[in-house]
Amino acid sequence: MRLFRDKKGFTGLEAAITLIAFITVAAVFSYVLLGAGFFSTQKGQEVVHTGVQQVSSSMEIVGSIVGYGNESGDNLNGTVFTIQLAAGGTPIDLNKTIITVTNPKDGWSVDLHYNVSSASSKDAADDTHYGVYWVTTVNYDDSGNKNPDNYLEEFEKAEIYIDFDKIYNETVGWDKTLNPNEVFLIEIKPPMGATYPIELKVPPSIDPTMVLLQ
Repeated sequence: MRLFRDKKGFTGLEAAITLIAFITVAAVFSYVLLGAGFFSTQKGQEVVHTGVQQVSSSMEIVGSIVGYGNESGDNLNGTVFTIQLAAGGTPIDLNKTIITVTNPKDGWSVDLHYNVSSASSKDAADDTHYGVYWVTTVNYDDSGNKNPDNYLEEFEKAEIYIDFDKIYNETVGWDKTLNPNEVFLIEIKPPMGATYPIELKVPPSIDPTMVLLQ
């Protein structure tokens, strides 16, 4: 008697196994694609969130920028201005904020760091620090006295003084002072967010107190 194999049954089983393999591979591939899509979406949201934080952490100048002049030396020896958060801004750590002053004509630039005084902004300023006096703050101690931290927050105003006399004397030299009609740049650089540039011009005539031109 001759025996014959039924190849139809074997072929059907093979086809079923192949189909299951295709379905499994497709399912794994779909899972990978979905995972990549979710990861990309999350990263996109993080980028947008960071961008919004950087834009909203900007500050603004309150009032005029005042300069103090040395009439005998015919140069600018100090400047003071007040800053606050822009509308919707997030708190700024002034202790990590650098102010860069640049004099393009004489080719010098200095970086100034945060220093605070409870009496006046001028008292805290020198050749390496800008002085800060908190005009208004939301932080008070148990006795009701001002107790500001280093963060510029909503409803707070910080007065900033830059002492050019000490910068001339200790860093750049008295032959590179800011004189009438000279343009210089102040850049406020917070730890997060865009730099706030202020381009200023020394008035044509030096007075003890004067408003600097922007």
